[in-house]
Amino acid sequence: MTPTDRTVPPWTPVVVPADAPARTAVDPTPRRVVTWVAVVAVVVIVAVIVAALVAARSLAETESVRDAADRADRIADVLVQPELTDALLTGDPGATAAVDAVVRDHILSDSIVRVKIWDADGRIVWSDETRLIGQRFGLAEDELEALRGAGVDAEVSDLSAPENAYESDEGKLLEAYRSVRTAEGTPLLFEVYFRYDEVLQRSGQLWQGFAGIAVGSIVVVLALLAPVLWRLLAALRAARLHRETLLTRALDASADERRRIAGTLHDGVVQDLVATSFALSAEGAAARSRGDAPAADGLDGAAGSVRDSIGGLRTLLVDIHPPNLERAGLASALEDLATATRARGVATTVSVADDLRLDAGARRLVHRVVQESLVNAVKHASATRAVVTVARSDADGPAVGPTIRRVVVTVADDGRGFDPAAVHRVVPGHLGLRLLTDAVRDAGAGLDLATAPGSGTCWRLTVTAS
Repeated sequence: MTPTDRTVPPWTPVVVPADAPARTAVDPTPRRVVTWVAVVAVVVIVAVIVAALVAARSLAETESVRDAADRADRIADVLVQPELTDALLTGDPGATAAVDAVVRDHILSDSIVRVKIWDADGRIVWSDETRLIGQRFGLAEDELEALRGAGVDAEVSDLSAPENAYESDEGKLLEAYRSVRTAEGTPLLFEVYFRYDEVLQRSGQLWQGFAGIAVGSIVVVLALLAPVLWRLLAALRAARLHRETLLTRALDASADERRRIAGTLHDGVVQDLVATSFALSAEGAAARSRGDAPAADGLDGAAGSVRDSIGGLRTLLVDIHPPNLERAGLASALEDLATATRARGVATTVSVADDLRLDAGARRLVHRVVQESLVNAVKHASATRAVVTVARSDADGPAVGPTIRRVVVTVADDGRGFDPAAVHRVVPGHLGLRLLTDAVRDAGAGLDLATAPGSGTCWRLTVTAS
């Protein structure tokens, strides 16, 4: 593949291969836009659902705490406080039995798992958990405020607290407490524990409401944005077509300008220099015939310098416009490119197969690819050798279809190579390569690259023959 014995890097497609399915009217860029919009929509929906879940959980806990406080307030007023007497403080069996009957018959349920009644000193004077009766725990500041008649308070229970040792197996709980008074007016603290399952149930209800509204709103917004997205995609397609049209015009204008400049130089400056060279040679011969050797040597040297200048200009003309491409054929035009490359210090060989059957557009594309590749080998790769090969590569068509005639062009050099990913980046001074890849894509051809730093460079162009 390369003119050296280095390890051959793998091929990297630069543009769509020639045997790939034809491009549709929809460019990959609009597809990326649609994908991007879809991904953003999914992310937004997920974010809204998560936010709704978090908000519902927070609101459900707030609502459940408020509900627990209200229920505890009503239970205390209607059921507990009427049964309280100072006898309960001394453990009187009758007073204890009266409270016990009310709590077990009317308060304890699937949602309420524990009831405690405290005195001002932090002693539990009654509980449905009899092991707690008589134990003393310090009251927190908010509990003391409730005991002083500051209303009803509710919060998530701290099950690690000592007074909650017998509730630790019940799962997460809500506790609500408020002040109650005995018939004799002694203040006590009534505390009731609710299961946290009600919070989760309430959270689910709120989440369903929030999520339904939020997701429905997003769907409506996306439906409203669909026409805008469609217009955006249409604008992208139009911009792509406009860009390709401008590129085609730029390439045509460049070819026309090259042809004009080459014609002007060939018919003007080059012809004048040829005439000057002949005149100097004639004057040198005349001076030598007169015996004026120094003058003859000077004139011969000037004539040689002019001929060298003519050779340089003709090399430049080959770079600017290949006159032999239409007149003498592809092989001769590529040989002219090789001659110009050799003049710049890169040993170049060309091998062109017979009967290629390329139309005019394909021949121009092959010439342009070879020209750009050789220019890069000279200007950027610091190569010493280059090999150009143009050969047929026929293959069977799909299923039992006809044979597909292809021409494969390879241009390999032994230069420094580069990172193949760089070919897709816009690099100052490499606009020719960008225009070249666009031209290959628009022609429906395939262009592959095999290169790596220190491994030389090999370009492979695949075009369909007629």
